[in-house]
Order: sequence, then C-alpha cells, then structure tokens
Amino acid sequence: MALPQRPSIAFLASHAGTNMRAIVAACRDGRLRASPVVVISNNGDSTALAWAKENKFPALHISGKTAGSDAAADAAIAASLAQYGADLVVLAGYMRKLGPETLGSFQRRILNVHPALLPKFGGQGMYGNKVHEAVLAAGEAETGVTIHLVDGEYDHGPVVAQARVSVEPGDTVDTLALRVQAKEQELYPQVLKRIMSREIDLDRI
Repeated sequence: MALPQRPSIAFLASHAGTNMRAIVAACRDGRLRASPVVVISNNGDSTALAWAKENKFPALHISGKTAGSDAAADAAIAASLAQYGADLVVLAGYMRKLGPETLGSFQRRILNVHPALLPKFGGQGMYGNKVHEAVLAAGEAETGVTIHLVDGEYDHGPVVAQARVSVEPGDTVDTLALRVQAKEQELYPQVLKRIMSREIDLDRI
C-alpha cells in the first residue's frame, strides 16, 4: 500500500528519544515532508515524553502497568496509532517487543534503528552500550547503524539501510557510542526521505 505524499509519523521511545528529536527537527525545517503526530512511551519518566510535551507534541504513556497487561497495552498502542492517523511508526530507542496487534495493524510500516551492522550484535538484550561493549570486546574494525523493518523478533526484520562507522584505536564505549549515535541521527531522516520519495519501497524489501 502506497504512502500518502506527506505521511504521518508516530514514534515509540523508552528513554531520551534522540532519533525522534532529529526526525521531528527535519520535519519542522522542511528537510522531510512528513508530519510527526505522536510519541508513545512505556516509561512515564522518559525524557522523550517530557521533550514532546515541552514542544507541544502529543505524548502518551502506555505500558503493561498502565493498561493492565501486555496484551491490553498492545491493543492500546495499536488503537492510539490509528487514532493519530500514523502512516509510519518509528522506533527511537523503544525497549519493548511490539505485540501482535500493533505489528499486524502496521505491517511493513514499522522501522527500528540498531547501533550495529545487523545481523552482528543483535538480538534480545543487545541494546545501547551493551552493543558497543560487545563490538569493542570482539576487536571489530568497524561497526555502524542498521535501519530495519520490525517483526516479532528482536532486531530481526528485513534491513532497509546500513551505514558504517570505523572503530578507532583507543575507542571507549562512550566515544564509539557518540559517533554511532551521530550516524543514526543522520541516517534515519535520510532513509525516511528515500521512503517518501519511493526510492525505497517497504513492500518490496
């Protein structure tokens, strides 16, 4: 199913939502012809929610605790995404596996970013600095960023795009994380732009 000319983007974020902020900035300054419509977090204390509220951006806290169960949270997320008219769902550091209702309602329309070159250093428990620690421990010469479609497994869906980041001599987890995060914030808006221009067809990946 083709996306509209100016698609609506919803975000799921658990913590800072730095990639969300980069994408919203690209929408607001005209680099990206899309409309950010809502951010949903499973963490009521996330700075992503605080940032959204400060920037007059709809923000919802939905979790298994607030909804009563993981299944109810899944249903509430799917309903909220539909209510806000989301055409694309962007995961920006979302730490929960999505449920079947959300995945089914937005099949091939949910994107995630992972701070490594999948399939390396992916899977359950591999997130944030744990990924960078594993990259350094393995003595890798390079790492990078992967944007992929989301399915029912961690870091498993079809790869949409990747960008490489060199591991420099003397790198620490912190220095490597900074460069990878900068690459994420560069790549995510670029990939969305390519999706909107139909250079990337999510139905054919």
